Amino acid sequence: MYRLMKLLMGSSRRNKRILELQSLSGPIVTMGEDIDTKRLLLEKTFAHCSDVVFRTVSLFGSNQAVLVYVDGMIDPHSLLQGVLDSERIFEGKELLSIAEKLEQTLTIGRMHVTNMADELVKGVLDGGLAIVLDGAQNVLIVGMEKFPSRNVEEPEAEPVVRGPREGFIEEIKTNTILLRKRLRTSRLKIESFTLGELSQTKVLVAYISGIATDSVVKEVRERVSTIKIDGVIDSGYIEEFIEDMPFSPFPQVQNTERPDVVMANLLEGKIAILVDGSPNVLIVPMTFWSALQNAEDYYERFIIGSFIRWIRFLCFIIALLLPAVYVAISTFHPEMIPTNLLMSLAGARETNPFPAIVEAFGMEIIFEALREAGVRLPKQVGSAVSIVGALVIGQAAVQAGLVSAPIVIVVSITGIANFAIPKFNVAIGTRLLRFPMILLGGTFGLYGVGVGLLGILIHLSSLRSFGIPYFEPVAPLSLNGLKDVLIRTPHWALKLRPRLTGYQEPLRVPPGQKPAPDRNKEKGGPL
Repeated sequence: MYRLMKLLMGSSRRNKRILELQSLSGPIVTMGEDIDTKRLLLEKTFAHCSDVVFRTVSLFGSNQAVLVYVDGMIDPHSLLQGVLDSERIFEGKELLSIAEKLEQTLTIGRMHVTNMADELVKGVLDGGLAIVLDGAQNVLIVGMEKFPSRNVEEPEAEPVVRGPREGFIEEIKTNTILLRKRLRTSRLKIESFTLGELSQTKVLVAYISGIATDSVVKEVRERVSTIKIDGVIDSGYIEEFIEDMPFSPFPQVQNTERPDVVMANLLEGKIAILVDGSPNVLIVPMTFWSALQNAEDYYERFIIGSFIRWIRFLCFIIALLLPAVYVAISTFHPEMIPTNLLMSLAGARETNPFPAIVEAFGMEIIFEALREAGVRLPKQVGSAVSIVGALVIGQAAVQAGLVSAPIVIVVSITGIANFAIPKFNVAIGTRLLRFPMILLGGTFGLYGVGVGLLGILIHLSSLRSFGIPYFEPVAPLSLNGLKDVLIRTPHWALKLRPRLTGYQEPLRVPPGQKPAPDRNKEKGGPL
């Protein structure tokens, strides 16, 4: 008997919930023709929503209407000038309906006509103004949204010495404007999706038609549109749903806050994903080599850019292998160390009670803890704590004989090299791989380091980002693509787009653009 009553009560709750959902998704005509009845039902729909405003006004004489909007999300000046003053234009004029009067009067925002209650609710919560008319079956939703947002500033995580100072913000409309300002062509396509059952977050997919590969664009559409989640807070949520191999320590989706970086990647045939509420824009497909490139490489002269890129590659190798190589050589291969250096290392480690692998693990963990503390603390004290903490703890540990001075130097150089990696998600993946590499070096020596490095290379070679090989253009090899990998050739020499992402329109720079000082002399012009 108890189970039967419980089943009936559960069925009653489910039926009540179904009726509530049906009432929110049905046509507005079911709310009745009387304006007071419509307002009452709308107030029930937005019950306990104190920020939703209901105003009953008279439009065009005796016509009654209810204005529904969220307080603070619409522009009050647009509301006053666009709606409440609109009847002055039509004094003494007769039109077919009040809807036509509003349609011809309102010149601000976008106007959308609907008779569905769920579209009304979505329009209001998106920052629109809903105009519920007396005696009409349709509702007018006017876009008057005005959200609070911060100013466009230079991204703190991606500073440059030379280059644009603008960065994306959390307002997606501002972000699209920053893109449109740089790519003033109708070939720039921006498709809209809405994700999140509760958050109803707007997600935009941007690409250049004719340059971006149709198959990749279709794949991005499918992966984004099939995401089912209750809410999307940041673009990182989208990244985890669309990447090819989620358990890889290397990111397969690039993110940036710089509009110029997004523009450069769109011109190469890649696709950008913008998420409302996040300043980080996702770029797909991603390659390993793009993770070690910086926007400033293309703003400085190509010789300087190539030199800095080589320094960056060296820092990546140091950040990944230096502690493991030190542990392996000092533990298993001391014969590889010069005699004078070996005696110095032996003297420094004479009073140390721990083996090299324990030293390396301990110092790396302490260094990571200091780095995390410096990030989480306020800016005024964060940098001081991280730097002073590292100096004080390192010096005290050496004087106490807990660690040797060489391991402190090795860990410090490794940390500096890790900071030189431009992409944070690649840098943190390198920090993660450093620990198993130390374990392999301390267990099997240089053979273990070699096996670990070989495993990383095999993994990178087999990785894909939206079907594009992660090691492209090195594997598979593309001689034209190598012009922008190990070195940065001049812009006039980068004639073709990347082979796998921009093959639909490969020519980027026409031939004959190389500077020629004698060209004007041959034409009889000034020298």
